[in-house]
Order: sequence, then C-alpha cells, then structure tokens
Amino acid sequence: MVDLERTVREFRDRFGGEPRVCRAPGRVNLIGEHTDYNGGFVLPAALDLATYAAIAPRQDRILRVHSRLMDQTTSFDLNEAEPKPRKDWSDYVRGVAVVLENAGDRLLGADLLIDSDVPLGAGLSSSAAIEVATGYALLSNSSLPIDLTRLALACQRAENEFAGMRCGIMDQFIACHGATHQALLIDCRSLEHRAVPIDPRVRLAICNTMVRHQHAAGEYNLRRRDCEEGVSRLSAALPGITALRDVKEEDLERHAGLLTPVIYRRCRHVVTENARTLRAAEALAAGDLALCGQLMRESHASMRDDFEISCTEVDTMVELNAAADGAYGARMTGGGFGGSTISLVDASATDSFKERVVTRYRAMTGLEPEVFISAVADGVGMVA
Repeated sequence: MVDLERTVREFRDRFGGEPRVCRAPGRVNLIGEHTDYNGGFVLPAALDLATYAAIAPRQDRILRVHSRLMDQTTSFDLNEAEPKPRKDWSDYVRGVAVVLENAGDRLLGADLLIDSDVPLGAGLSSSAAIEVATGYALLSNSSLPIDLTRLALACQRAENEFAGMRCGIMDQFIACHGATHQALLIDCRSLEHRAVPIDPRVRLAICNTMVRHQHAAGEYNLRRRDCEEGVSRLSAALPGITALRDVKEEDLERHAGLLTPVIYRRCRHVVTENARTLRAAEALAAGDLALCGQLMRESHASMRDDFEISCTEVDTMVELNAAADGAYGARMTGGGFGGSTISLVDASATDSFKERVVTRYRAMTGLEPEVFISAVADGVGMVA
C-alpha cells in the first residue's frame, strides 16, 4: 500500500515545497469482454489499488517527474515544439501533458512524484491510473477546469497516440468516474453511463494466473477482424448495422448461414456478451449476486468456447474461484490467453478464498499466483 505521509515526505526531500496529492484507481472489468470495440457494453469497477501523483508548481514550463516504482527522474519542457515519445514509463506522463496542451490547456510547470500500488502486468490498468492521476494533477496545479469525461478521452488519446497502445476508453473512463460500492455500466458507443450499486459486503478478488501467452496480440487482432467480417456479411441481410452491437441474438441465428462456423461463434460471443452485461448490471442493482455469478460463469464459457481466448491455466483458476466458499461466480477478465480472473467474494470469506486458491492453483500448475482483494473504490480526486 502507498503511504501518503512517506510520499509527501519524499517529495519534500527531493523537490522542496509542499505538494498536493492526487489519486487515480486501477480497475477490473466485471463482465463485457471484447464488446468495447464492437460498440457494446462493459461493466468495470474502480479498485482501492491506485496511483498517486504528488505535485507542486514551478516558475518555469518544465515538468520534472520522479517515479518511485522505477526509481527514475526525468524532465520535459512544455515549450518543446515537437515532443517525441521516449518509449518508457515517462510517455504515460508526458503524453497526457502533450494532449492537454494541444487541446488548449495551458499548463504550468510542475514537480511531480508518482507512486503506485497497482501491480504492473496484472491487467488492472496501471497505465490508465498513471495517466488519469497525472492529468488531474496537472489541471488542478494549473487552476484549470476539470471535466472528467474530457479528461478520460485525453488520457485515452495519450495512450493511443503517444504511448502507442490502441486501447479503448473503458480503463480511463472508470478511473475518472468510478465510485465507492458502484460498478459503472458504460455504453462504449455513446459514452452514456450509469452507476450500478454493488453490495458493500462484497469484495473483488482478482487472481493473476502468472501466464501470458506470446500469441495474444496477434490473436486479439484476428478476433477484431472476425467481428468486422461478421458485420460485413450480416449487413447484407441487416442493412444499417455498423457493429455487432446492432445485432440481436435472434437476427444472428436467423442469418447464421451467411457466416463461416468460426465467424458465427465469434459473433455469438459478442452478441450474447452484450446481453449478459446488461443483465448482470440489473442483477447487481437488485442485489442478486447469485444471478450475477451465473452470468459471469456463462461469460467465461463463451470466451472459452466461442471466442476461444482462454487457456488451461485460466480455466483452472476460474474453476477454483467459482468453487470456493463465499464466491459468486468467476470469469477471465482482460484480452485473453492468460492474465487474470475476477470473482465477487463475500468479505467474510476473503482469507479462506485466497488461501484455497493459492494452495490449489500452485499444486495443479506449479505456478505461484497473485491474489488481490479489493473493495470497490472512488475514481480520481485529490486526497491531500
């Protein structure tokens, strides 16, 4: 966990002055996988694992940044005419500053110290947490107005265009708009969103399988291509559709003959996943954790069988999660071919859940998993 007093003390020792501190959370997606780029729905939640940005103004237009995790300090000149990525962690910071400046936000120079307890490489969106914490801190430091949706879009653009990762909007959006005890149902086409209450007695259990298959990026692109091909073929019978978001399950079944078996299965996952995500939001809002857990299990089966993005280790982890006392369903979360699973777990059962999962997964795979237990937390804001 990040120690705020230590962060402030280190800022004083390193830079001098008295900082303000901004916090932006990591995130996990409860349900709605590979629906974002198909114009569909996602249901993420913000974590109590977060990135912290301590900031104080400078008299010039220099950004001087220190990362505690990397134990590195770097600086940028905001007046530089054509800033270029450095292909390291600092691009997530500098990219946000560049995008905000290009959008007309005249930023003050600043000293910035970044600390985080969002684990790297676990699929909890550490990059979006850095971007959002940085963007909020820079705008606040410059006494500029902060619109959270505009900030999320700016941070997404920074990651797309400066850091070089073609991510969707979900990660930055939930880091901005997250709220305690609430998931967020996001329409990835319109960006309309609504809070979905989660029983405060429930915790989020994220289990990192410690496996990441090398072909993940290529297979991800193939899945996108299959979905686009499905829309192209189905549009012959369903004029006006622009994404799988527009296809109803009965229409898909009626016109399945237009598709190859593989493309049909890819489309079936997305179409049914959108429906599951909407039902899961309703179940959570009604306090029906059993139904939500069932939909999570169905989501995983669809990712495993129709979208074919799971693997043996992930399937093993999902089975262990779902069978644990106090757990309400489980599924893979993220792009696939390894990574993490997500479960909703009764707060009173988290210790036994963690012990059981770690012990049995180790015995079955020889791997030592990471298990993170988190409450549902707030989005970005100043904490000191």
